[in-house]
Amino acid sequence: MSLASLFLAFQGRIGRATFFLSLVFVWTAFFNLTFFLEKFLGDAGVVILIALLLWMVFALSVKRYHDLGKAPKHLLLLLIPLVGPIWVFLELTLRKGMAGNNRFGQSPDAENLDYATVRPEPTPNTINDVTQINVVQVKEVLTPESVEEVCDIVKKTKGPLSIGGGRFSMGGQVSSPDSTHLDMRKLNKIIAFNALEKRIHVQAGVRWCDIQRTVDNQNLSVKIMQTYANFTVGGSLSVNSHGRYMGLGPLVLSVRFIRVVMPDGILVEASPTVNKEIFYGVVGGYGALAIIVEAELELTENIRVERSAIKLKREEYLPYFKQHIRNSKDAVFHNADIYPPHYTRLRAVTWSKTDAPASSPYRLMPLQRSYPVHRYFYWAFTETLTGKWRREFIVEPLLYRAKKVHWRNYEAGYDVAELEPSSRQHSTYVLQEYFVPIDRFDDFLPLMAAVLRKHKVNVINISVRHALPDPGTYLAWARKEMFAFVLYYKQHVHIEARHAVGQWTRELIDAVLRCDGTYYLPYQPHATPEQFHSAYPRAKELFALKQKLDPDFRLRNVLWDKYYAPTLNQTSESN
Repeated sequence: MSLASLFLAFQGRIGRATFFLSLVFVWTAFFNLTFFLEKFLGDAGVVILIALLLWMVFALSVKRYHDLGKAPKHLLLLLIPLVGPIWVFLELTLRKGMAGNNRFGQSPDAENLDYATVRPEPTPNTINDVTQINVVQVKEVLTPESVEEVCDIVKKTKGPLSIGGGRFSMGGQVSSPDSTHLDMRKLNKIIAFNALEKRIHVQAGVRWCDIQRTVDNQNLSVKIMQTYANFTVGGSLSVNSHGRYMGLGPLVLSVRFIRVVMPDGILVEASPTVNKEIFYGVVGGYGALAIIVEAELELTENIRVERSAIKLKREEYLPYFKQHIRNSKDAVFHNADIYPPHYTRLRAVTWSKTDAPASSPYRLMPLQRSYPVHRYFYWAFTETLTGKWRREFIVEPLLYRAKKVHWRNYEAGYDVAELEPSSRQHSTYVLQEYFVPIDRFDDFLPLMAAVLRKHKVNVINISVRHALPDPGTYLAWARKEMFAFVLYYKQHVHIEARHAVGQWTRELIDAVLRCDGTYYLPYQPHATPEQFHSAYPRAKELFALKQKLDPDFRLRNVLWDKYYAPTLNQTSESN
């Protein structure tokens, strides 16, 4: 904001510090100038100065009220003798402004607040992810800013390549030792946005929050994305992510086409009808076949949704879901949070279409500099004797008492910063995910609970989501209608703890395979090769396609170093 706008304009917003310092400056300047103007111009000069002073104070006050989400009419309180001026002064100088945008404009902190990113490694050419336990030393890190640069890098460099976006995967899926790492986050332009046709064409480094900010003013919303908006589009496509949506499922269902750079540096377009094998191998292919550089995605209406919640016993959930949620035309978001450590009760939460006014003044999720309350509760839930009990019987019953109506964009725009602990030096928060056909819910959950209790896993939450079948990706996790069990837990980072996690993870994978399910690949690759191929029976088809399109095994990461590279040796021996 320019000085002229700050002191003379009535549009926009200013924070407490700016208001107070500007007020001090105005009054100081007034008293200093009064003496000179009175001496040289007489009373007329002083009248002009007073008029200018009142204008400036009024302009500053209006913008400060805007920051509070209030109209300038509140300045009429000044007409109340004594109490009015004191009230206005205290309110304007002490009350914190609204986070995020409001009807009066952008937050004065907007330039300084953004969605959280993964903290960089202090050592050069070192790649890590959000868990901070998957350190990989690479040969070099390059940051292309155009598709042409990506093509040029692939053509001119020799040796292995690894691809990374937001680095929120949790098992080395973005890096490989001694590779040339492409950090795609600066390839982040919105190429085209067609509001009438409800589609948007973006580069791979664009984040979901960037798309939300672009489409919200046209009352549109992303059709499928994760609950948290920090992730890049390219990264989400690579893992074929999902959210809490009802009647939808894997991200591939909303993709119109992608553009990818092949291992030879050639740019190729692929869609469900053009270059189908590349499309279904790249989406959900974890960088095995090509580098995603662009994508066109479907959008949908940004509607208001109202929250409802009910606490159920484990055996009551499936009948409840089938009767009330599965075929509901109004349900937009749904999840069921299973309470540890007994895993016998859960809270089913549904956000449904509504015409009711929004209970929050924000259309998009307001950001915060820090989340001390969230941090405290996650610590309490995992480190105190009664933390999990307090969450189930005190904290959440209070949280779910209030009526909430949000915009769809708001409810799909959370910031992973709220999950971030103060330090990951000794312990870290990690995700895993398991998928079972919906009719196997009652079979899998007791098996999952038994493994978690046996190994005393410090579980924070298990969130159940719904997904419709995948249309044909090689590494489809939803080969039929599925429930996703999103497991969020805390682990220590020392080597013995990692080995222990590997042990119970393999037991969970065995359990989910017995229930005709699978597990998700963006996390720590603890599965044996046999478990991997049992969970993903079409992986051999993908590997055959990779040998054809990437014969020199240039595109790598920790996932493919473990599960694909050994098959090359087997092929060589058989030949």
